[in-house]
Amino acid sequence: MSHSLPSVHTLLQSRGYIADEYVAMSVYLAMQLNKPLLIEGPAGVGKTEIAKVMAQALETDLIRLQCYEGLDAHHAIYEWNYQHQLLYLKMGESNKAERSQEEMEKSIFSEKFLLKRPLLQALTHPKSPVLLIDEVDRADEEFESFLLEMLSDWQITIPEIGTIKATHIPHVILTGNRTRELSEALRRRCLYLWIDYPPFEKELAIVKSKVEQIDATLARQITAFMQELRKQRLNKVPGIAETLDWAQALAGMHINHLEKSLVESTLGVVLKDWQDIRQTQLSLSELFDKVGIKSKLEEA
Repeated sequence: MSHSLPSVHTLLQSRGYIADEYVAMSVYLAMQLNKPLLIEGPAGVGKTEIAKVMAQALETDLIRLQCYEGLDAHHAIYEWNYQHQLLYLKMGESNKAERSQEEMEKSIFSEKFLLKRPLLQALTHPKSPVLLIDEVDRADEEFESFLLEMLSDWQITIPEIGTIKATHIPHVILTGNRTRELSEALRRRCLYLWIDYPPFEKELAIVKSKVEQIDATLARQITAFMQELRKQRLNKVPGIAETLDWAQALAGMHINHLEKSLVESTLGVVLKDWQDIRQTQLSLSELFDKVGIKSKLEEA
């Protein structure tokens, strides 16, 4: 099923993703050209969410490969189910079946003993899935080279079975936080999208969309506070994910406005570094002044 640019934008919006035109355009072009989309940006700005929403919009499965240092091709493609293979061999011995070594090897190295990992799952899926290769910059350069080859040929070779080609070419989303510079070859193979922290009005719209029960005043104060907080020198800058967690928590407590004592006691929802929390606690008065929030004492 083909989609137009307006329909892609509408699909994203209908699934709760507030997308700018350039985001919708990138997703649309990736779908039209059957090219991987590399999305980079700070942590917590909604990069992986695009893949989730895309899978929902296309009514297909999301297959996720979480990258990490030391990830090798086998863990990403396939593994043999050694326990079942051993059990099968034991059963053959007990039944005294007369089979040649070649027949035995062919039996145990067949598809029924194959454990498909994300990349092989994506290639053999009956319908074009969305393949999310998350935090690709955490993987080693060797894995990146293999990935580049797979994305070019859409096939994988398993020595015991042979070459497996894609049943349907998956929609591929790669994400990165720029912890390591990716190769020029991989970048050229992909379309590119950079997602930054959203401006005030967009972040406010996201909060209202995702936390429907939130008080309007609280939503504006949380958003303004988060916007100002990101301007501070922090070790780990909070993203939209932290904004939503905080909004959800405070709305669940039926809070309708921010107070210093409340912010101070809930900073652990937003900040994940003790130095950042300590620094923010010491500068709360200044932050409140900048975002125009008054405490109860000041209002009195």
